[in-house]
Amino acid sequence: MPAAAKRRRKRWLPPLIGLLLALVLGAIGWTLHVLPPRVVIVAARTGSVSDLVYATGFVEPRHPVTVSARITAPVRAVLVDEGDTVRAGQPLILLDDREQRMLLAQAAALRLQSNLAERRTLTLFDQGWVTRSAREQAVATADAARSAEAAARARLDQLVIRAGIGGIVLKRDVQPGDMATPNNAMLEIGDPRDVWITATIDERDVPQVHPGQAVLLKTDAFPGRVFHGRLTVLTPGGDPTQRAFRARIVLTDGVRLPIGLTLEANLVVYQRNNALLVPRSALRDGAVWRVDGRRALRQPVTMGLIDEDRVEVRNGLRPGEWIVRQPDPGWRDVARIQPIRG
Repeated sequence: MPAAAKRRRKRWLPPLIGLLLALVLGAIGWTLHVLPPRVVIVAARTGSVSDLVYATGFVEPRHPVTVSARITAPVRAVLVDEGDTVRAGQPLILLDDREQRMLLAQAAALRLQSNLAERRTLTLFDQGWVTRSAREQAVATADAARSAEAAARARLDQLVIRAGIGGIVLKRDVQPGDMATPNNAMLEIGDPRDVWITATIDERDVPQVHPGQAVLLKTDAFPGRVFHGRLTVLTPGGDPTQRAFRARIVLTDGVRLPIGLTLEANLVVYQRNNALLVPRSALRDGAVWRVDGRRALRQPVTMGLIDEDRVEVRNGLRPGEWIVRQPDPGWRDVARIQPIRG
């Protein structure tokens, strides 16, 4: 190749390379600034949504019975232990009855003596040997002796403490040799067939809670299982120390849980089965971005319940409409997009 041609080729190469580089950079810039961004879009779907109030509780009998003595006496024997099943009227605790038995024997002797004197006086009165006043005195003395014996026998029976209801022994706080007094609770009995769950609700949640609401219950004793219940009672007075109120929950699915079992309770304070739901990330300043072809239009909506991942839309959107899953914060009213269904 002639030297002149080589020189001409070298002069043209730098401008050509520069032109190609400018075209490439321009294409990149056009792609970045002219082509709309690729965004993931999702459809608004219907589903179930609920709002829960958390509480903790435990199973206890509805009508627990505290067993205590009616008189003061030493405990001679305890016939039951915690967990034992008892029937109504069954002896539970025997108190020391030696002194009372002696008193009963004395009362029985006095009653026998009074009965004999009464019969003798009545015979003499019928024969006219004693006055009416003597007869009435003998009858009154005999009646008093009979009443005294009956009282002594009843007092002796009180030294045998019996079950007032059928159930199981929940608590035992007595040992042989203890001194039983009327103010000292020795046993507690409850019916395992008649129980409820007593839960503690924070006072901040009380305005949302009312009887009749459904309750979902879980416990570590039965992992993976969910029990169903219903709130029946919310105590009208709270505990100012704990800043909480007590709620009574009954099981509705027929299961029987042991007394004393602790549970986590979730009270369903709001539930809607056909709620319109969108991802929480789709919300920007009270609006979603509805897809119209290759455009995203800002659509204000009325929101309902909001959880970690989803938002309930009560107004402003229809089921099946496509929206941008994560809109750009810089968008205003309309944005050009390349939609990609997620």
